[in-house]
Amino acid sequence: MTPSVLSGLALVYFEQGRWKEAEALEVVVMEKSKRLLGDDHPHTLTSMANLASTYSNQGQWKEAEALEVVVMEKRKRLLGDDHPHTLASMANLAFTYRDQGKWKEAEVLEVVVMEKRKWLLGDDHPDTLSSMANLASTYRKQGQWREAEALKVAVMEKRKQLLNDDLNIEVLQHRE
Repeated sequence: MTPSVLSGLALVYFEQGRWKEAEALEVVVMEKSKRLLGDDHPHTLTSMANLASTYSNQGQWKEAEALEVVVMEKRKRLLGDDHPHTLASMANLAFTYRDQGKWKEAEVLEVVVMEKRKWLLGDDHPDTLSSMANLASTYRKQGQWREAEALKVAVMEKRKQLLNDDLNIEVLQHRE
């Protein structure tokens, strides 16, 4: 089977929570992608990120972290620090750090992701708001209550404002 077919089947297993089956296929996809496309190809990096996610879902934090660091560093080198895939890799690694209780490491990455997304996407973009919420959770876990509250309130207010804007647009569209 081709890597893309195997990857699709692995996704089905992943979505069903069948982690071991997904992991086995994702390892094959990653190895085939490396062999056929090279270590730096976007498909190879995606296959590594998918395997890391499966490791995380199984509580295999060290394995997930090792892959996520490689993916993040390669994407930084190949795509640049500001590319959406690079930022997603940083956010994924931050989640893995949080899962391990590595709060400071998570915080450092989450601050970078949030600031870059604000700059690139704007304050109201859903990815920016998610980044803010993630950082707020990390602050809360560290007992940084004021910082957590400030971000949570900002996220809540922005989401309320955006939801109201969406509702107003829908009302206007129905009138026409």
